[in-house]
Amino acid sequence: MNPIYIILIGTLVVLFCIIVLKLHAVISLLLAALVTGLLTSSDLIYQYAIHKGMSIQDAHTLSTDGIGKRLADAFGNTSGKIGILIALGSIIGACLMKSGGAERIVRSFLGLFGKKNASLALMSGSFLLAIPVFFQTVFYLMLPLIKSLGIHSPKKYSLYLMMVIAGGVMAHSLVPPAAGPLFVAQALGIDTGTMIIGGFAIGIFTSLCGYVYALWANKKWDLPMRDTPDVSIDDLKALSEKDNSELPGLLISVIPVVLPLVLITANSLSDLSDKASEANLSPFQKNWISVFSVLGDPNIALAISAAIALFLLSSRLKNTKNFQKVVAESISSAGVIILITTAGGVFGKMLEQTGIGISLSGLASSYQMAVLPLAFFITAAVRTVQGSAMVAMVTAAGVMSGISGAGLEFNTVYVALAIGCGSKIFTWMNDSAFWIVTEMCAMEEKETIRHFSFLSMVMGISGLIIIMILSKFLPFI
Repeated sequence: MNPIYIILIGTLVVLFCIIVLKLHAVISLLLAALVTGLLTSSDLIYQYAIHKGMSIQDAHTLSTDGIGKRLADAFGNTSGKIGILIALGSIIGACLMKSGGAERIVRSFLGLFGKKNASLALMSGSFLLAIPVFFQTVFYLMLPLIKSLGIHSPKKYSLYLMMVIAGGVMAHSLVPPAAGPLFVAQALGIDTGTMIIGGFAIGIFTSLCGYVYALWANKKWDLPMRDTPDVSIDDLKALSEKDNSELPGLLISVIPVVLPLVLITANSLSDLSDKASEANLSPFQKNWISVFSVLGDPNIALAISAAIALFLLSSRLKNTKNFQKVVAESISSAGVIILITTAGGVFGKMLEQTGIGISLSGLASSYQMAVLPLAFFITAAVRTVQGSAMVAMVTAAGVMSGISGAGLEFNTVYVALAIGCGSKIFTWMNDSAFWIVTEMCAMEEKETIRHFSFLSMVMGISGLIIIMILSKFLPFI
């Protein structure tokens, strides 16, 4: 069966299960993954494996694996990448909320920037933080701030939420050393410094376009704050009414948020330095790089942060039973989210194994005249059907690397930036980030589409427009 037909059937299954049958997202996504996997022939899987660079023997093994094993492998791989991060992020968030640490940060935040500029400050902070850190991690770390700000200004809750999303998703797809843009730059032979400058320029422009959309969406649609398993609205309101003397200090409150970002960023920068000038590094520098390679691993960095957050919570509650209850609730909340995001990853992997990337590659040779829109729409198509922005960017980079060399009338960095913007379309139910935002904010799927999917789409399209304009008037930056 043609991969496009398989993808359409899988998409219809997940939509039918969620919208019509009202099944839980985990069941819906796993059913859709099962149907997609069963419809995918061994020949398609073999071709996909060879296209991914597997050996003939490994490709044959994958193509003969049963559907149960392929689903289980995809489940394990996805959970292995995000499971620990989600669990630790949930613990950090719950500890900051229940201890009053998030409230302390918000009050200091508002005192420094003022309520009027809070939304732009959130967007700027999210943009910078998401360069070295996965969007999901940044969202987890900033979620307590969003909720606490929402208590102070309920009518701007959705605006604050969208600002964090806007800054985070664009930076992570446009600015190295984020994995996606770094890979694309290397695949297309683009200087990393050029990619960083271009990514910042396009990222700032698209984030501001997202800000305009967010202002409009905040007025058009009401998005109330709702209770979530880790913290209730009443708890947040009680914290917001406390006197400053009843809240923890700013330093101990901010360390669980800042420390993992510092460690992960230091690891990314030291890794780049190591690769660039390994022969010129002193033993002292090499030792520090080794230290940061351990402490800067996202799982280790968040584990350290979680330990500090737990210490903060225990020092404020001073009640073992309440302490245990908060931790248990945060882990329980994380468990549901891990299942949903992992199920989304399984569905995405089954879609990927249909060989849709190969089908899209065949289109490239016929449309060389419109390289930038082609790069954009190939990335958007892959992102929409299988959910991962990283996979979409890698696929598109592979496709475009064959037609974006000599003969272009503009710098190849514009192709890379078009790929980054295309990866923002379309965020929906096969994307783990979609479910993280939905579950952690207790939103309905249609609300997430309005405040996340449409926001990302606006920024992606506005990015393509400005990239095409710049490639015309500033072709060789």
